Amino acid sequence: MVGFTHVSVMPIEVLHHWVTDPQGIYVDATVGAGGHSRLLLEQFPQASVIGLDQDPLALAEARVSLAAFGDRVRLLSANFRHLADAVATNQGVVPLAGVLFDLGVSSPQFDVPERGFSYHFDAPLDMRMDPQNPVTAFRLVNMKSQQDIAFALKTYGEEPWASRIAEFVVRARQVEPIRTTGQLVEIIKAAIPAARRRTGGHPARRTFQALRIWVNDELGALDEGLNQARAVLASGGRIVVVSFHSLEDRMVKHRFRQWQQEGAGQVITRHPLLPQPSETQSNPRARSAKLRVYQH
Repeated sequence: MVGFTHVSVMPIEVLHHWVTDPQGIYVDATVGAGGHSRLLLEQFPQASVIGLDQDPLALAEARVSLAAFGDRVRLLSANFRHLADAVATNQGVVPLAGVLFDLGVSSPQFDVPERGFSYHFDAPLDMRMDPQNPVTAFRLVNMKSQQDIAFALKTYGEEPWASRIAEFVVRARQVEPIRTTGQLVEIIKAAIPAARRRTGGHPARRTFQALRIWVNDELGALDEGLNQARAVLASGGRIVVVSFHSLEDRMVKHRFRQWQQEGAGQVITRHPLLPQPSETQSNPRARSAKLRVYQH
């Protein structure tokens, strides 16, 4: 298996908006390889970080990359939907100076074929960020109803051919189980008319996004994680969210506005911040990133 190398997106912008107290405690809710946390710890020597991740490969890399910071770092295996419980101590939850959510799938998760996230490799249909999760893409594709599959592809992937792809999936699995990403890609290609496959990028892109979100309950986790983050923020503390598709960004935008309307804080970014052209040129996966900030 390849090593876990990942380029942190919008690092300067994240650090600028995340840190409000140079001596504060911060939560990196998706620590990954530790890139954003390392920048914070290097620039603010009296700050500390609690890093969460549900991916054991990511945590293993973070332990290496952040080892030099000693007890200023605490790394925990947890989904951020359980953020408040994860950061609690025997004395309860210490108010946090800031929480960072860097959403989506990391480069290594895409690039390791056997994890099944990518339509570029033929691999088992998996797509789990947490290997303990009992739900896999194989299970959803082969066991869910045609209606459920169509709804997921339309809702989570905004796939215009959702109903037709679901029909073709169900027809194919009646012959034999759909076990690999390669099988699924061929089914999707067969379902989408040839003229439409020539535009809009890879024909499987939206379906794979939808399945990944469905497998990992990403929107449900984000909904719970945002509420838990707000509950443990200190006065003046911030939530910074970097999202990579419209469903996430829409949820974050509406939640931040709702809190502001309730008089519970302030939206710092009226419009999402976008990566600089120089960053998208060197890291194409940053192109769809949007950054939003809320202050308690």
